[in-house]
Amino acid sequence: MKREAIDYQYRSNTRKQIKQTAILGSVPLYTILIIYFIIIAYPLFWMVINSFKTTEEIFSNSWSLPQQWLFSNYIDAWNTGISGYFFNSTFVTVTTCFLTVFLSALGAYGLTRFDFKGKNFLLIFCMGGMMLSPQVSLVPLYKLIQALGIHDTYLALILPYVAYRIPITILLVRAAFLEIPKELEESAFLDGCNTWKVFTKIFIPMNLPILLTAVVLTAYFTWNEFMFALIFVDTEALKTIPAGLMQFRDALQTNWGVLLAGLMISAAPIIILFIFMQKYFIRGLASGSVKG
Repeated sequence: MKREAIDYQYRSNTRKQIKQTAILGSVPLYTILIIYFIIIAYPLFWMVINSFKTTEEIFSNSWSLPQQWLFSNYIDAWNTGISGYFFNSTFVTVTTCFLTVFLSALGAYGLTRFDFKGKNFLLIFCMGGMMLSPQVSLVPLYKLIQALGIHDTYLALILPYVAYRIPITILLVRAAFLEIPKELEESAFLDGCNTWKVFTKIFIPMNLPILLTAVVLTAYFTWNEFMFALIFVDTEALKTIPAGLMQFRDALQTNWGVLLAGLMISAAPIIILFIFMQKYFIRGLASGSVKG
């Protein structure tokens, strides 16, 4: 009994030492994460509290809480022009996400389940699209859009966005499609399914996490894109939020409280989207990182 008590005490001390070592070892990591969180969260907090202030209060004391919370700033921002920009951004983003994910899923399905000449070249060609910077192709792309007659339309934004997001999306979805066993596909063919049914009934449902991850990444890029939105669209009624806020400031005569409220309205959809899809986002990235 005495020896068993000694062994139990020894094991208990060993577990405590291991636990203490693990806690001490994780302190630097958690310290870095906390500092990183503060760096990211504090500017957002600053923007939130100043969006409820007057311009005079922002310049006189921008680091304190508002003396009077002006919720009317959000109403003024929405009525002054943000509502139109918000609709444009929503329409362009939703359309771009649908086309990008759908076309990329079709392309990834073809690259993983069909054998044809030039398959590897096509895959390398898709990877090459990731290396093409939008800034480099700005002038020829502008001329192409004018030649197609779609300048100053929604298509002037949607088509370039889709073209620039398809390469990375195809690679992500393709990596997930490679994990599906071919035996499952063969069983579906034996049951009478055609290629389209295999794609829509098996590949799409089984890979929803990576597809939703692609939606989040595409939405983030499209919603915040500024250069194309500024150059390819001239009409005020068609501008998206990033480009529209430039005119928004002039129209408000630099009412910074209302302008910051407009920035909060523009940032809220992407923040909410990521909060609700973060579980699928993490699972999607993990599922698409096993095979290449």
